Formats: sequence, structure tokens, C-alpha cells
Amino acid sequence: MRSARILIASAAAAGAVGLLAGCGTSTPAASPGTPPSASAAVTPSTSPGATVTPTVSPTTAPSSQPVTSTAACATSALHVVVPSGSGNAAAGSAYYPIQFSNTSGSACTLYGYPGVSFASAAGGSQIGVAATRNPTVPAKVISLSPGQTVHATLQVADAMNYPSAGCGLVTAHWLKIYPPNQTAPVYVSFTAQTCSKPKTILSVQTVQTGTSGA
Repeated sequence: MRSARILIASAAAAGAVGLLAGCGTSTPAASPGTPPSASAAVTPSTSPGATVTPTVSPTTAPSSQPVTSTAACATSALHVVVPSGSGNAAAGSAYYPIQFSNTSGSACTLYGYPGVSFASAAGGSQIGVAATRNPTVPAKVISLSPGQTVHATLQVADAMNYPSAGCGLVTAHWLKIYPPNQTAPVYVSFTAQTCSKPKTILSVQTVQTGTSGA
């Protein structure tokens, strides 16, 4: 009887130990310092103050002379003169035709204004300011056959119209003339009084047909 009680007590103790062992078993918690892994890519946002400048192709400046099938007259293809004694005086100014003659063997064209100023000598420095542009006559393409002459009217104001202190009166003996749309000038003998200081003495119109404005 005593032996039976001992066996029952041992079995009960063993069952209690097993029950306690089962209750004490648990899954370890994740370490709080370990962040979860992430696989999504993050696209940085554009700063609100940032400015995005698109790439723009530069535009081509339009030609100063309309496109024609005939080439523009080069300086080397022209003979340029201002006939002496051809000036017509009016209201404190004199008017002269700047004549352009085509000396080449091919037709060529002129369009717009020549560039004109007084010069100290042939190939010398400019005197005063260059001629202003007079828009009285609209510009148009002028075609010159070999040997043909056209003109642009040059106005020369009387330098004595200005007070001597503000003019710096001098006598010029040359005109420096750029044919329209050309970068090479010609020098033409021409004598007139002008201002060495920045006063407007010269004004020029566009090239027109004929040898003079008369």
C-alpha cells in the first residue's frame, strides 16, 4: 500500500513538472533596436523653390535683305561716287546722290541703307557721328544690271546751325561709305564742314532706282 502511494506521488510530481515546463516556453521577441527591412525605392521630390529651365534652340536672326535669286552687290562689284556740285540746298541742308554703279559682269541687288560717315582721310578715322537713317522712302530690293547706276540720297546739314562750342567745327574731305549689307567700305572724296563732337550732320535714305532724287 505504501509502495502504491509512492508511485502515485511520483507520477503526479512528474506531471506537474511537465505542465510547468510547457507554460514557461515562449517565442523570443524581436530586438527593439532592429528596424524592419524595406524594399520600396524612394524618389526624391523636387524642391518647391527649384526652377526647371527647358533647353531652347536659339533662333536665327532674319536676314537684313530679303532672299532673292540674285546675289547682293559686294563692295568690290561697285563703283561709288558723290558727284561734286550736285547738292540741292534747302532749309539749312544740302542733298547729294550717293551713286552705286555695278562694275561686275553679273546682275546684283541692293537693299536698304548705306552706312555713311565723314573720315579724316582715305582709310582714316571717323569724324563725328555716322549718318542717321531717314525712313521717308520705303526700302525695296533694287536690281542692278552690269553697268547700271542707282542712288541713295544723302542729306548734309549746315554745321553752322550748331553753336561753335558744342560742335567742334572742322572741315572734312572724305566720306566713308558702306554699301547696304556690306562690311567693306569705300572712301569718296567730299569736302564739307562738320562737327567733331556728337552732332547730327548726315542723314541718308534707302537705295532707289535712278542716278538722283530729282
